[in-house]
Amino acid sequence: MEVSMEPFSVVLSVVLVSIVACAWRVLNWVWLRPKKLEKCLRQQGLAGNSYRLWSGDLRESSIMLKEAMSKPMNLSHNTAPRVLPFVHQSVSTYGKNSFMWIGPTPRVNITNPEDLKDIFTKHEDFPKPALNPLVKLLATGLANYEGEKWAKHRRIVNPAFHSEKLKRMLPAFYQSCSEMIDEWESLVSKDSSCELDVWPYLQNVTADVISRTSFGSSYKEGREIFQLLKVQAELTIKTIQSVYIPGWRFLPTKMNKRMKGVDKKIRELLMRIINKREEAIKAGKATKDDLLGLLLDSNFKEIKEHGNKRKAGMSTQDVLEECKLFYFAGQETTSVLLVWTMVLLSENQNWQDRAREEVLQVFGGNKPDFDGLNHLKVVTMILLEALRLYPPVVMLTRMIHKKTQFSEFSLPAGAEISLPTVLVHHDKELWCDDATQFKPERFSDGVSKATKNKLIYFPFGGGARICIGQNFAMMEAKLALALILQHFTFELSPSYAHAPSRKITLQPQFGAHIILHKL
Repeated sequence: MEVSMEPFSVVLSVVLVSIVACAWRVLNWVWLRPKKLEKCLRQQGLAGNSYRLWSGDLRESSIMLKEAMSKPMNLSHNTAPRVLPFVHQSVSTYGKNSFMWIGPTPRVNITNPEDLKDIFTKHEDFPKPALNPLVKLLATGLANYEGEKWAKHRRIVNPAFHSEKLKRMLPAFYQSCSEMIDEWESLVSKDSSCELDVWPYLQNVTADVISRTSFGSSYKEGREIFQLLKVQAELTIKTIQSVYIPGWRFLPTKMNKRMKGVDKKIRELLMRIINKREEAIKAGKATKDDLLGLLLDSNFKEIKEHGNKRKAGMSTQDVLEECKLFYFAGQETTSVLLVWTMVLLSENQNWQDRAREEVLQVFGGNKPDFDGLNHLKVVTMILLEALRLYPPVVMLTRMIHKKTQFSEFSLPAGAEISLPTVLVHHDKELWCDDATQFKPERFSDGVSKATKNKLIYFPFGGGARICIGQNFAMMEAKLALALILQHFTFELSPSYAHAPSRKITLQPQFGAHIILHKL
């Protein structure tokens, strides 16, 4: 009996074609496309290292960062060589119009104020790079959405951050901060002074604030979520520092399993809170004046207005992601702002005295109130300068999906752009020769005068996508700093080691050891 080989031949042909197609895609991804992009960038006058197969500049960048983090630095605010060592070296070697390789993707540094303004203004043309699926486990939400979904979430979330809502949250801010002050006073009372690493206390108090203002619960009740997010952040950093391989997240590696396990636990804890609140709303109970209550209320109004359309409002999973973002970003931003402000005021006693004098003039020994906090001019100047020298996020990134013309060059589709916040904030051509010195008087007439109406200051981002929680963070920081100044004077301890460290945000690697003196 004769057996036909035709079906086998067809299958073999399909397999061979698939293998060739797959091999071609891989070759194009790791070599042909990067070399084509490199040629285009060099034709525009941009300079950088030649592309190296697969890893690009990541290996060298990782080695430089590890070396920078191995020891503290001198007490200087010129932090770029430590927190962005490779980018700083690239700009020093090749000039501001330089690029580096993130695996097979070139990333071009953008520091020109007009170009920065275009990028922030035309945010739809410059979306954020797609997140590694494992990185998404930390938090997505409003900060990472694009297009229609971003617009919808912004519309729903925005009412929760209106000034009147923030005013109602002030008692929660005060309760958390005053508990920290009481704890510090009990430690100082023995000898009228004590040395303290204030960093973990500031992390705890801002986590407490976000717990109370987001979910109406205290820090102790939200402790597990906070600790799990810290673990997830550490794992996320390791993931960011390696080349993303499509499909890698599905492999049962130790890190993958750990990240997914942590995410599952966070989701379970948050879902318990969200479900309980949604049930209360459905039962006719009044929504609470916390961020979750305001978010759910705004979401229900959105759904009611647009009917039961498929895309109306946010799903429960969407709400959960926004809660994760509240919890993580809300805590991180304010804690790092406060810790660097305390370091700067410890080093600059004259500004600490000026700030305390203002606080005592406005409030005396009384509880700070909303209107008074809005009139703290010196304190505001200090916080703005702290954000300039130590921006919470030292670099932002965006994608180019179509050929784009900038002031000096055009960039091809497929390239990334880097907005190195810390380099722009410390640029002597933009801020004069004292750019890396602590001088709050720059902001005596506000941000626009300090920047001469140029986009050279963006600690919270810029344009329509500016951080929705910036007023929340600033109000919390003002209240916490006012209370600290009412009760203590403080100075750097001899054991303080200056070591700004780029994690998700710019943190003190070895803590912030400060000597507190009771007033």
